[in-house]
Formats: sequence, C-alpha cells, structure tokens
Amino acid sequence: MNIMERKNTELIKEFNRYVREYPQFSENIPDNALVVMQLEGDEEFNEWSCEMAQKQAEEGKPVVHIRIKKIRPICSRIDELEVAI
Repeated sequence: MNIMERKNTELIKEFNRYVREYPQFSENIPDNALVVMQLEGDEEFNEWSCEMAQKQAEEGKPVVHIRIKKIRPICSRIDELEVAI
C-alpha cells in the first residue's frame, strides 16, 4: 500500500466516524454514490484521489466529493496507564 492509499484509508475511517456521530450528514449523499475523499491544502493527494475515482466511476452512478477542511491530529485514547519494572 503506497502513501496515497494509506492517506485515503485513514480519511475514509475518519469520515465513517464522522457520519456515525452526525448521521444526518449522510442524507446529502445519494445511494450507491462513489465517494471521493479530498483534503484541503493537499493538491497532490486530491489529484490522485480524483484520478482513482475516474478509473472506478460507473456511468449513471453519482460521484460525491467530500472535502475535509480541517482534521485534528490523532491522539491516544488511553485514559489511564501503569508501568511496572
């Protein structure tokens, strides 16, 4: 898996989390749509993502571009920790 594929996978995971938290957002996405992840400020990734979408697009199938404007850094979810030596 190359760096663009990894980035796309991470963005899809984050988008899925977002939709679970805000299910009303998914009402804006047509059924069976091809979802294209875009990341504001990362034109190299956006171009790659659009190229991949063009290869996968099917005639008559809607294409939806999701432009992520801001994403917070990943942080640990560990709430409590203990070290034993």
